[in-house]
Formats: sequence, C-alpha cells, structure tokens
Amino acid sequence: MTGTAQDELFKLLDIYGEDAFACASLLASAPGEGTQQALAILHARLGAFPSKSAAADGCTETDWIEALLRFAPVVHRHHLSLGVPPEASAAILADVGLNLRINRRVHGRFGLDTWAWLTLHMAGNIFRIGRLQFHLVRGEAGGPAASNSWMLGIHIPEDGGLSPALVDTSLSQAREFFDRYFPDKAVSVAICESWMLDPYLARKLPHSNIAAFARRFTLDRCSDAPGDAVYFTFRQRGMDNLDRLPRETSLQRVVLERIDDGGAWQLGHGHLVLPPAQANRA
Repeated sequence: MTGTAQDELFKLLDIYGEDAFACASLLASAPGEGTQQALAILHARLGAFPSKSAAADGCTETDWIEALLRFAPVVHRHHLSLGVPPEASAAILADVGLNLRINRRVHGRFGLDTWAWLTLHMAGNIFRIGRLQFHLVRGEAGGPAASNSWMLGIHIPEDGGLSPALVDTSLSQAREFFDRYFPDKAVSVAICESWMLDPYLARKLPHSNIAAFARRFTLDRCSDAPGDAVYFTFRQRGMDNLDRLPRETSLQRVVLERIDDGGAWQLGHGHLVLPPAQANRA
C-alpha cells in the first residue's frame, strides 16, 4: 500500500497517533494466512445482511485487525455503489479508529478486543445516522418483526448524550435513509439490546435521558449480562477491583451500588415502531 493510499485509509477509519504507527506496521508486508482467512470471511459476508458478528475461526486478534484495515476500502466502495454519500460511509467506518482508542483505554496497549463487533460494519449494512447507529437485518421468527421482513437494530455510540430531540431526529432520519438506499427492504420496526434497557436503571434514574430512551421501547425480555454495565460505563473488562472505580456521577453510583447490594445487571431486549421519515410527513 502506497503512502498516499495509507493516509487516505487512516483518514477514512479515523486512525491516528500510536495506532496509526502500529497499523502501518501491519500493512507493511503481504497478509499472512490468518489474515487471508479473515479477509475471505469478510468477503463472504459483504452484502449478505448478517445479524451476528463473524466467528474467530482460528484467526488471531492481530489477523482480524489487519483484515479490517485491508477490507475497509472494499466496504467503502460497496457503500458508494449503493448511492450512500461518502461522508455517511466514513461516519460508520470511523468506528475502527474509535475502537482502537477504546482498546488503549481498556488495556493500555494497541489491540482490538472488539474486532468481532466491527465485522458487522464490514458487511455493509450498518450505518451511523445522527446520534445512533442502525443495523439492517431480517426479522426472526417470534420477534417483533415478521420473519423474513426487515428491521433495524439500534446501537448507541459512546460519544454524546441521549437527549430526546437528538434521538427523535436520528430515528426519523434512519427511516428516510434506509427507504432511500435500500428501497426494496422496507423497515417499520427497530430493536435494541442494551443494559440501558434494564428496567432497574429507569427506576433509579427516572428523569434521566437514558430512562427516556428506554421508555421508547416495548420491553420483550431480559437476559443476563452482568458485566455490560461496568464495561460501557467505565470501560473495564471483568468485575474485579470495582471499589477502585469512580462514583462521581449518578450513573456511576447506580451501576456500582446495584452490584454492591448483590444485584446483577441485565440486558434488556426491546422494540419500537419507527416514526415516519421526515420527508414523508404531511
């Protein structure tokens, strides 16, 4: 990869600083067997609308980092072939750089323990629209959308708040976006699986933006996810040394006090009906 092409890639993926040096080192030689295998998996998933992340299949974390770097331009071209604006493609692919920086915060080194999450981005069916990210997938039997129909999975990036106005705009613009660029895959329902939908959180912080966000959804069920609240609030893997974590905000206190009291955080699974696209409103 030439220097210019590499610079353009790192700009697209929002990679800079120490991570840029480490990524450049990975790209300095031809991909090894593990990276080639990971690339083959990514190629097979592109345009197939997978709902789940790719499995490791014997590839190492480093193999996956290199594969994500090498495959990102393919995804970008795929987005453009659908008519998706370059800035919309860049907005979701920038998650690669963001997650490299998060890895440094969590582990203090170069790496990407969230590589599997980013394999969804490389399939070409997840986009950031305003405050939220939306993942276009088929409905499943027994779910809120009819089997073989289409729905949007909602993900919540860590940057910024969840004010009702921002969420309203994001939901409406998402309907318009997918109607425009995926017109044969009409969506009316969105789902979210998040610790923020655990009913305990809304009870303890009823006037918060998080509670307002959770109330948008019909809660279908909850499942065990005791570490999610700790990871997404503090960016710490595991449940050790919780006494060392800060309790400066009301959210931090609620997360830790529930664990202190012997409780366990859960993953809430909910759905909502999307509002009409702004362009289609009377």
